[in-house]
Amino acid sequence: MKSREIIGKLLHFMVDNTFLFTVAIMCLVHVVLLMITWYAGVFPLTLFNILSVIIYLVCIFLCMRGHIMPVYMSIIIEVSIYSTIAVYYIGWKSGSYNFLFSIVPIIIYFGSYLFKGIRRWIIVLTLALIFNLYALLYIRYSNVNPVFEMPGTVRNIMMIFSSFVMFFSVVFYSSIYIISSEIEMMGLELTNKQLSADASEDALTGLLNRRGFIPRVEALMQSEKPKHFCVAFCDIDNFKLINDTYGHDCGDEVLRHVTSLIKNEMRDCDICRWGGEEVVILMKDYDVASAKQKIEALRKLIASSPVVFFNKRISVTITIGLTKYMENFRKAEDLIKIADERMYYGKQHGKNVLVFED
Repeated sequence: MKSREIIGKLLHFMVDNTFLFTVAIMCLVHVVLLMITWYAGVFPLTLFNILSVIIYLVCIFLCMRGHIMPVYMSIIIEVSIYSTIAVYYIGWKSGSYNFLFSIVPIIIYFGSYLFKGIRRWIIVLTLALIFNLYALLYIRYSNVNPVFEMPGTVRNIMMIFSSFVMFFSVVFYSSIYIISSEIEMMGLELTNKQLSADASEDALTGLLNRRGFIPRVEALMQSEKPKHFCVAFCDIDNFKLINDTYGHDCGDEVLRHVTSLIKNEMRDCDICRWGGEEVVILMKDYDVASAKQKIEALRKLIASSPVVFFNKRISVTITIGLTKYMENFRKAEDLIKIADERMYYGKQHGKNVLVFED
């Protein structure tokens, strides 16, 4: 597997499992904080970090069960309470207030997923409450000695770690937002292509339908280059009898079989399911002589290639009308009509034939 494919699958996995990844990271953060506060001797915070780890382990379980809203609320409440208690016990200079800023991208990213329409004001209200909590902590504790005076080195580690968590959160969720937007855009483009294909292709055979075929004939007719092309109008013989005798499933199989042979033999042509059992072939850069030779070979191939349906061999033939583009044709339908009339003449005079002139 190529490295690009591996990276693509990894990014898709990250986007699809962002909730779970977030909770796992939050749990890991509190494991690190637990070790720092235990080392510094701040046992009230150590106990709270143990509680936080338990909370996030429960949140991991909830995420795996698809219960996202309680996880979302748990993150906001837990971080708000922890930041407040941490500032109280180890002081403003520990940087514990940074954890409030670290959940801002989480509030926005997950809130946009959970809340739609007017309910998205909940996101704005939550952000306002977080800012007010930060302002309150700053006013109350920025110049107050903490309950526990940690050694300078440990306090610096706390400041760097909390700042890193904040920075990581901003970068990570910004990246996830960009990646998910790109994935969504690619999905929309793929959907649009599929819709476009559905609008111009026949679902059963994969051939062009009239909507997709006519513009190609008209483009060739309007081209300034020399115009040498033919149109063949094909009709499966006795198709109604096949349906009546063997059922419509067999009829569909016959149609798929015949169109598959046509596609394989006429790879350089545009092929259209005109309707029912009728197929029209646009033979670009063919004169009448080469078109006759190619189409006659196709007719013989189909006649010698029976369809096998539930252990029954069903012989299939086609009748074909062929016409060459002339300057007096004004519309694509005029050209196709002549080929259709010649095909119909062949139907009235024995079937399984190629008719190429009036």
